Amino acid sequence: MNKIKILFAFSFWMLLTAVSCNRDDITFDSPSQLLRFSADTVFLDTVYNQVRSETYAVKIYNDEDKDVMIPRIALQSGSSSLYRINVDGKAGTDFSNIPLRKKDSLYVFVEIAPVANAPEAIAEDQIQIQTPAGNQHVTLFSVVQDAEFYIQSETNPNVLDTDTNWTKEKAKIIFGDLTVAEGKTLDIQKGTKVYFHKNSGLKISKNANLNVLGDLNQEVIFRGDRNDSRYDTIPKNWNGIRFETGSHLNMNYAKVFGGTRGLEMNETQAVITNTIVHTFQEYGIFAVKSNINASNLVMNNCGEAAVGIFKGGNYNITHSTLANYWDFNAALPGLGIYATNEYQNGTTLENGPLTLKVNNSIIYGYAENMVELKPISGQVFTTEFNYSLLKYGAKATYATANSITNKDPKFMNYFTQKMNLRVSEDSPAKGEGSTAVAATVPLDVVKISRTASPTMGAYQ
Repeated sequence: MNKIKILFAFSFWMLLTAVSCNRDDITFDSPSQLLRFSADTVFLDTVYNQVRSETYAVKIYNDEDKDVMIPRIALQSGSSSLYRINVDGKAGTDFSNIPLRKKDSLYVFVEIAPVANAPEAIAEDQIQIQTPAGNQHVTLFSVVQDAEFYIQSETNPNVLDTDTNWTKEKAKIIFGDLTVAEGKTLDIQKGTKVYFHKNSGLKISKNANLNVLGDLNQEVIFRGDRNDSRYDTIPKNWNGIRFETGSHLNMNYAKVFGGTRGLEMNETQAVITNTIVHTFQEYGIFAVKSNINASNLVMNNCGEAAVGIFKGGNYNITHSTLANYWDFNAALPGLGIYATNEYQNGTTLENGPLTLKVNNSIIYGYAENMVELKPISGQVFTTEFNYSLLKYGAKATYATANSITNKDPKFMNYFTQKMNLRVSEDSPAKGEGSTAVAATVPLDVVKISRTASPTMGAYQ
């Protein structure tokens, strides 16, 4: 037995020595040709002062049939750069003698963590790679914007307890819930960007007011703080905007996307115009016994429904496009409108009278019946669908007047990655709206006149 142990130990020592010798015997030559990169420019997402970006990767390839030693990889701006790199597992700004095996590659990881000195600026730098074969570089590029932070903590309830006005000079970044105190008003001016961290949201308290005052090409943005474009089409990046009893919303030219529930209203008075709401896990608009007037409203990609209505209320939807091509989770219905008198308030089942009027609009998507109505016996439940294009299934229980059913509206592009819910020239919705209704909303969502031969939906 002792001989076996001695033999095993000797064999293991010989193997270890051989491996060690093999490693030491590797020779790395100077590159005789230029290196190859996975990208010559890295566009990092927009970042804000004191907030690190995501980490991006660049691969450097050695296409030669020999092991090479790269003399230097460094940031052009050195230690003063807003960027930081990680080369072969080590963080810093300047690296020397980096080995790279033949036909192999190595990763250079990049991030930016700036302090902005201006409302918006361009951060540009280079990763420089120096070899005897020639000097090469990879350009790094990002937009840096100054920001104002609202951070909820155990010692900071994060409450706006005075009337507040936000402008576009600084992006607003919210961690946790930011609350507009009871009876107070938050005005948000055109071009302002409001970003929410994961599980964060905005709460409009009882009798408080939210006025969103955007304009065409200067919309107010509400979204998650993951600013890479791939997050534009992913839900649950943030929670939503929640309105308490007696609150008021006036929203014009806003873009709201990428959360759990977009606008969650509880006995709220709301006017919503020229606004795009898309990509929410549950509802784009969730309304409980509220009064909502919406026109030039564009919606898409919501798991439960674009609009969910509960416990009654009054809802007027005019010249709007409620598309829903939800495809994240087939278990969710992806409706255009779900409306019922009922509402489960804790352990109490409540109900109330409901009136829903839809005029000159499009409600279309994957679901067989894009409008699902659940009236409660003995309670007022009034619906009107006039001069609209509807996906109308066999189980539909509502009446339509002068409307078009089950004809593809022929959207330009309903995929949220490149969403364009204008309709093509040969769309059945083209020119089929009521001129009397169009006169009440004479301009479409991009300010094109629709008074003559109005097209159904938000776009003329």
